[in-house]
Amino acid sequence: MTSEPDLITVTEEVQDALAAGTAVVALESTIISHGLPRPENLRVAAEVEDIVRSRGAVPATIAILDGCVHVGLDERALDQVANRDDVVKVSVRDIATLISRGGSGATTVAATSHLAALVGIRVFATGGLGGVHREARDSWDESADLNTLAVTPVTVVCSGVKSILDVGATLERLETLNVGVLGFGTHRFPGFYLTDSGFAVDWSVDTAQDVADVMHARGRLRIPSALVVANPLPIEEQLDPDVHDQVLEEGLRLASARNITGKDVTPFLLDHFHRASHGASLIVNEQIIVRNAELAARIAVADTQPNS
Repeated sequence: MTSEPDLITVTEEVQDALAAGTAVVALESTIISHGLPRPENLRVAAEVEDIVRSRGAVPATIAILDGCVHVGLDERALDQVANRDDVVKVSVRDIATLISRGGSGATTVAATSHLAALVGIRVFATGGLGGVHREARDSWDESADLNTLAVTPVTVVCSGVKSILDVGATLERLETLNVGVLGFGTHRFPGFYLTDSGFAVDWSVDTAQDVADVMHARGRLRIPSALVVANPLPIEEQLDPDVHDQVLEEGLRLASARNITGKDVTPFLLDHFHRASHGASLIVNEQIIVRNAELAARIAVADTQPNS
């Protein structure tokens, strides 16, 4: 199916699921193109889609290829996102420009949320949110994810915000922007690689049905912002906290010395984590993505049940 000719293409599988009111989970493509190294990126992308299907939902990985938004990617399109060198990182502000120029891009949390909501997908799984960067008081460096979530009614399953950010400031911004935050099985906000970022959340839920109930209440009340479901890693699967702190301090120092700023900071630090932790962070990153996709699928299924 093609809607808004030449702008958005929705696969038949996703179209049929949306029309039938069955579960669909949106997946971002920046993880594939920029978050994981080749060839692991393509393997993990396929694994994530498989886990969504195994829980009864349809995966809808979103990307822009040759000037067209694709909601749902076949095997060939996934391979292009994973291996082409001309796939750029795309936020909401870039979508129209990239399409008009016939370019290709991988969607961030912000762009994926916007496009998912545009076609009627209610649940989205990612790794970690963007947020307020360290020293933002001087740089004004803040992810577009936050403002987009403030005006986009989608449920985002994540492992908190990336621990390379200012977690406390990010939580304050989410509160200011009326973005709902639920801890899944916890009252502690996860820190991506770490089970506990050191900050608390006000609300905790224990089941996918609990999340679906909150989603339905928000819908009836016409709350226009996103709902963030913070899903922590089990403590035995987190990155060793001492290793984490040492690698992060070193990475921040290197980024500053090399004058790496803005949207280039996150991929630089993630790559540094991978190399400096000798691959340990990559294993944790993969676990995060798979676990969040699995939970998102269960939430999407609960959301579409007639008695939920």
